[in-house]
Order: sequence, then C-alpha cells, then structure tokens
Amino acid sequence: MTQKLLISDSEYKSSGIYIGMKQRTSQMKDYIYRVRPDGLSLLDINKIDERIRSVSKFLSKNKNILIVGRKNISHNVIKKFGEIIDSNFVAGRFMPGTLTNPSYKKFYEADVVIVVDPQTDYQAVNEAFKARIPIIGVCDTFNDTKNIDIVIPANNKGVKSLATLFWLLAREYKKEVGDIIENKEFNYSIEDFAGGKILEEEKQ
Repeated sequence: MTQKLLISDSEYKSSGIYIGMKQRTSQMKDYIYRVRPDGLSLLDINKIDERIRSVSKFLSKNKNILIVGRKNISHNVIKKFGEIIDSNFVAGRFMPGTLTNPSYKKFYEADVVIVVDPQTDYQAVNEAFKARIPIIGVCDTFNDTKNIDIVIPANNKGVKSLATLFWLLAREYKKEVGDIIENKEFNYSIEDFAGGKILEEEKQ
C-alpha cells in the first residue's frame, strides 16, 4: 500500500517542487519520473515526499543544524526554517572558516549542514566535507551530488518550491521531536516561509 503523501499530489504540483530542468546529471537520473516532450525533466513526487520524511527524522536526532543558502530567493525561507526549529543559518555569502577555523569569530561546530543548492553553496559543501560533517543537499536535476550525503530531490530555483519544501521539513521535524502531534498544530503557512515573495514569482 502506498503511503499517503504529506500534502496532496496537486499541492506538490502547484508548488513547482517537482519541476526540474532540461539539464540532467547522471547522479539525479534515479529521481526523475519522466522527461516532457520539450525536454524538461520532472522529479518523482513520491521520492521527494519520502526524502522529506527521512530527512526530518535525521534532523530530529541532531542538535546543531546549519542551513546555508546563497541564492536570494532562499534567504527568507531558511531564516524562517532556522527560527522555527531553532537552528543556525547563513543567508548570503558563506564565509571561509565558518566550519573549519575555530579562531574565526563566527565559527560553528555543526552536527549537520543543509545546503539549498550544492552548486552555489559549494564553499559550505567543501568545508563540511573537510570537517566530516554530514551534508544534506537540495538537488535539482542539474546538480552534481558529489560529497552530498543525503539528497533531497527538488526544484531549488523557485521561491514557492523552496518555501513548500522547508515548510514541510519544519512541520515534520516538529512532529518528530514531539513539539506538535497533528498537522493542524503547526501554525505557519508556506507564505510565511516565502516572506511574501510567492505572488511576485507568480507575476513574473
């Protein structure tokens, strides 16, 4: 019996979380459901859903979590996520030494690092790898997953997609740690994570 999705199939699709790109790496092929006639890749929603569940369980067992996102569209998203699960975040440029230089004033001894895009957040990936810190990467179809320990297959180039992803991760994390029992107790919306930018994205 197939497990019920965390949100409906139509909600996943309306968020654009499964919309990949025409570019595809060999590492991401197993997460692709199909390729449209125009060449655009579509990620498997069931695999996205399964990975959100497993990652939320993994995060619930770690205390010092660092979320990194250099892309502007991710800043509000990871700030809200960090606020809700009480974790550290770097929105914008990741400064060298953050994970590897104890004398650096903003040095952080992370148990796990989450990156919004392994390509743009390569500095964080490199440092976490050197420090032997587990790395969770939100990976689109074009991403190279080298040094990523846990892949979350998802569209990492859209505000609504990222907001939906991290909203779900935060909700499931809260359930895993026992802060809430039912979904209705999670008093945040996807729009809260997007910081009002979803409407802007939809107008473009």
